[in-house]
Amino acid sequence: MRAWLLGGCLALLLLAQETMAGTLLVVGDSISAALGLETSQGWVSLLEKRLVEQGYQHRVINASISGDTSAGGLARLPALLDEYQPSLVIIELGGNDGLRGQSPAQLQQNLAGMIDNVRSRGASVLLLGMRLPPNYGARYTLAFSQVYSALAEEKQVSLVPFFLEGVGGVPDMMQADGIHPQAKAQPRLLDNLWPTLKPML
Repeated sequence: MRAWLLGGCLALLLLAQETMAGTLLVVGDSISAALGLETSQGWVSLLEKRLVEQGYQHRVINASISGDTSAGGLARLPALLDEYQPSLVIIELGGNDGLRGQSPAQLQQNLAGMIDNVRSRGASVLLLGMRLPPNYGARYTLAFSQVYSALAEEKQVSLVPFFLEGVGGVPDMMQADGIHPQAKAQPRLLDNLWPTLKPML
C-alpha cells in the first residue's frame, strides 16, 4: 500500500512538473513545416530534442502549414489556443505574404492581431522576423522587414530580427527552389532563435 501511494505521488509530481512547464506552440509556414524534408529533420523537431537534452519539460506542438500566410495564421489561431492552451507561442509567418506582394501594412495588422490574441490567453510570444530577396525592390523589402521590428517595439514582444540569418540567400544552405532551407541548415535556424527563446522557457 505504501509503495502504491509513493508511486502515485511520484506520478502526480511528474505530471505537475509537465503541466508547470507548459506547451510551446509553433504557428508557421513551410519553413517550420520542414517542406521538402523529413519532419524529424526540421528545426521544430530539433528544438524538441534540445529541450529534452537540456532538461526542459515543455510539450512542443508544431501547427505550421506550408503556404500559410499571416491572414491564415490569424484565422486559425483561436482554435489552436483553445485546443492546446500554450504558455508560449512562436510566430513564424509573413514570408508568403511577401512573396505574393501583399501589403506590409496588412501583414503588420494580421501579426498584431495574433500577438494580441495570444496575450489575451496569458501566453508569451516570440516573433520570428523575415526578409525578402532584393529582387522585390528596395522600397518593398525595407517596408516588409520593418514590420517585425515595429511590432516588437509596439507590442513589446521578443523578436528574432531575421530567422533565416546565415541561411537565406546562401545557395549551399537552400533547396533547389531557393526558398526552403536544406536539412543541414536546420540546426542554424534553431541556433538563430535559441538565445532569445531560452530565457522565455
